[in-house]
Amino acid sequence: MFIALLLFLQLTKADLAPTGTLRVSFIGNNPVQGRADAATGATTGPGPDLARELAKRLGVPVVVMPLADAGAVLESITSGKVDFGFLAVEAARATQVDFSRPYLLSGSAYAVRSDSTLAKTADVDRAGITIGAVTGQSPEVWVREHVKAARLISLPTVPPNAELAAMLRDRRVDAFAANRTRMEELARDFPEVRVLPDNFTVLGQAIAVAKGQRARLDSVNRFLADVLATDFVKTSIERSKLLGVEPAR
Repeated sequence: MFIALLLFLQLTKADLAPTGTLRVSFIGNNPVQGRADAATGATTGPGPDLARELAKRLGVPVVVMPLADAGAVLESITSGKVDFGFLAVEAARATQVDFSRPYLLSGSAYAVRSDSTLAKTADVDRAGITIGAVTGQSPEVWVREHVKAARLISLPTVPPNAELAAMLRDRRVDAFAANRTRMEELARDFPEVRVLPDNFTVLGQAIAVAKGQRARLDSVNRFLADVLATDFVKTSIERSKLLGVEPAR
C-alpha cells in the first residue's frame, strides 16, 4: 500500500509540478482570489492558501504570482508560465483553458450612492442608468451580456477606491458592478456609498489549467474534493474576511 501511495504521489507531482516547483497565478487585485502585500509581496487568501496546501502535500516548493488581471492569468496558463491559475468560471474563458470544479462561490453586487433611489438589482437595468465596471472582469462580462436598458461604461483597469467613490458621488456612474467583497469594502471606507442587498450574479471560482492537460485537471479535482470535504476553504474565507463568499459544495 505504501508503494502504491508513493507511486500515486510521484505521478501527481509530475502532473501538477513538472518543473519540481508548483507555479500558480491569480488576479492580484481581486480579494476573492487573494491579496498581495505591496510592501512584502506576501500573498494571502483562498487561492494562495490552496496553492500552499497542495504544494505541501506534493512536497515541492511553490511560487504564487499575483497578476494584473484575468487576461494576464489566462496568458500565464496558456503559455506554460504557470501550472495553473485561479479564475472565475466563464464560457469565453473555457474556450482557452479547462476549469476544475468550483472551490468557492462569490456574489457580485452593485454599489450606488447612499442617496440613490436604486434599492435592488432589478432597479438598475433601466433607461437613463449608467453602470461602471472593469473590462474583462467577470461582473463586467455578466453586465455586458445580460443588462438590456442601462448603459455600460467599461474601464480599462481597476480604479482606486477613492476614485470609484468619486465616480458615484459625481454621478459619472449610477452604479458600479464588482464582486461583493470589493463593493462592501468600498462602502465601509466611503459613507457616501452603499451596496445593494441582493447579488446580480454568483460566480464560481475555480482552478484553470491549459487545454489538453487532462491528468493535471483530474489531479486538481481530486485535491479540491478532498479539501472541500473539510473546513479548509471556509476557514480561509473567514481569515480573509471576505463578504458574500462561501465554499462550493
